[in-house]
Amino acid sequence: MRLFNTLTRQKEELTVRDGRVRMYACGPTVYNYIHIGNARCFVLFDLLRRYLEYRGNEVVFVQNFTDVDDKMIAKAKAEGCTVPEIAARYIDAYFTDAQGLGVRPATVHPRATENIPEIIEIVQTLIDKGHAYESNGNVYFAAGSFPHYGCLSHYNLDELEAGARIDVNDEKRHPFDFALWKAKKEEGEISWPSPWGEGRPGWHIECSAMVRKYLGTDIDIHCGGQDLTFPHHENEIAQSECATGAPLARFWLHNGYINVDNRKMSKSAGDCFWVRDAAKKFGYGAIRYFLLASHYRNPVNFSESILEQSAAALERLRNCRENLAFRLANAGDAPEAPALTAQAARILERRDDLIAEMDDDFNTANAIAVLFEITRDINTLLQNESVSAAVLRTLLGFYDELLGLFGFLPSEQSSDGDAEIEALVAERAQAKKEKNYKKADEIRARLGEMGVTLEDTPQGTKWKKA
Repeated sequence: MRLFNTLTRQKEELTVRDGRVRMYACGPTVYNYIHIGNARCFVLFDLLRRYLEYRGNEVVFVQNFTDVDDKMIAKAKAEGCTVPEIAARYIDAYFTDAQGLGVRPATVHPRATENIPEIIEIVQTLIDKGHAYESNGNVYFAAGSFPHYGCLSHYNLDELEAGARIDVNDEKRHPFDFALWKAKKEEGEISWPSPWGEGRPGWHIECSAMVRKYLGTDIDIHCGGQDLTFPHHENEIAQSECATGAPLARFWLHNGYINVDNRKMSKSAGDCFWVRDAAKKFGYGAIRYFLLASHYRNPVNFSESILEQSAAALERLRNCRENLAFRLANAGDAPEAPALTAQAARILERRDDLIAEMDDDFNTANAIAVLFEITRDINTLLQNESVSAAVLRTLLGFYDELLGLFGFLPSEQSSDGDAEIEALVAERAQAKKEKNYKKADEIRARLGEMGVTLEDTPQGTKWKKA
């Protein structure tokens, strides 16, 4: 697999060491619900993890929660509650949305506040090595002490200083020095004891501590949104490599922005769309499809019409799967037909085409295009009513494999309502068999009131919720 490495600005072969991939993704700062822009990162790198596992690798995946931060402190103060209460509320909300989006839990979900000793240890190491200094209870990293500062964003300090707007801070020796430890500002503010007084960690050092604790040094993949390249990831590299003397990560992957009216989605511009609100109208599955349907490094434009198209596209995939499952459940004793078996074999060969697209810089857009070609070919094969159960079973397993890879499989858990629908469909079938068409029509009408549509086929009756 070749991936575009932000560090080198080129595609490179991902060499998996000992069949194990160590992967870190920056998680949310939990002071609000996640929006569509946040979700793009979570969904994309969930699929990258799934794909690496699909190809036979063990993946140790760490995604953190930033659960102490200026915005969280401000929100807790405004609401008259504590920072941990804000964090607990929105971490629960994250998991609700993540489950809906098909984002699997990470191997570890560490929280910054659970790793304060590790953070203090790294800060002290940086001071001892001359890469950091204390000023009035705050500790700053000396950006100029790291000769490779700017290696990820491909700027040097002079260029950054010339083109940046930086807050004036008399405590810092250089404008691009950044906080490792922040002194407590007022009574009642969340804080921890440290060698430099009561305070809390800066944002960047939290990730460095959690990467080192749970994955070590020279990890395989560090990923996040494009907006994190500078300063967050740049600063992570500087402080981590100065502390350990080893590379932080081999590959740096960054996904593109989501735009609204061709500008980056942002809370400040008032064009932020919460995942849970969009899911109420279009479903979580449509959002996942939308986020995977473009190449991860490209910006994508968000609109309700695009989510409508995504919902329709996902429905096509799921309809194909339902048709396969229905045909298999109602398959007779049709003999093997060599021509149909050969046609199915050609469909199975398309797996290699899909893998080739995914191996070329994680090209989900082209891979999904292959998935739709496979869907078309399966639908064409299903037009023949004499497909054997063996062929149907093989194709259903193959199709489930691919839908499962992308996280497009519908829920496999049927509800009590589904059981009632199945019973009514069976009762209607019996009424038709007994030529009691009035009763059959009454059952159809009742199902219609429940939002269920029926389709009578030679193999039996299919139903679908509207």
